[in-house]
Amino acid sequence: MPTLSTTSPSSDLDDLPLGKVAPSLRMTEEEFVAWATDEVRAEWVDGEVILMPPVSLIHNRKSIWLSKLLGEFVERRHLGEILGPEFMIRLGSQRRRRVPDLLFVSTERQAQIRPNHLEGPPDLSLEIVSPDSQSRDRRDKYLEYEKAGVREYWIVDPLSQTVEAYTLGANKAYTLIPETEGRISSIVLPGFYLQPAWLWQEKLPDAIELLRGMGIEF
Repeated sequence: MPTLSTTSPSSDLDDLPLGKVAPSLRMTEEEFVAWATDEVRAEWVDGEVILMPPVSLIHNRKSIWLSKLLGEFVERRHLGEILGPEFMIRLGSQRRRRVPDLLFVSTERQAQIRPNHLEGPPDLSLEIVSPDSQSRDRRDKYLEYEKAGVREYWIVDPLSQTVEAYTLGANKAYTLIPETEGRISSIVLPGFYLQPAWLWQEKLPDAIELLRGMGIEF
């Protein structure tokens, strides 16, 4: 069983600081897999459990919209699959189990998808920053995804109303994808682009109309 400060996991969890490493909750990877359920948003980092709070309304709306935009693009172009927001990735060599908000797995790598997680890095990972996840998304996951070989990493930050996208270069390091004429264009998904301004409108634009502008036919 996990090492806890009391004999009751639920009583420990009631007082844990969300978005931070649980100070009294350590588990082996096997224990974490057996313990984690759909009711608990948590990640596992080298034996430590990180609990995450429920997402905000703005986070949820943007996640659903981005999932539709990316999902339709990938499906119509037969490029692979968009997963998330609660699907886990396992970075075994780093002893990490992370839960990106959205991830793309190409057709060539579908065999890496397991019933409850992706074994290895996705081709693209997207994180929507929350107040508690600034350092986790911008520093920790940036370095982990870069080291693991995630080919593209998008960071959507509703707080600062910014979007950053990074591509993995030949030197195995991330470089920023520049915004050109108000657009950030994906390298991993040729033809897909995002205008950051779309995300900050009070009413998010119609995803289908935007996809038609990218050449997707319905």
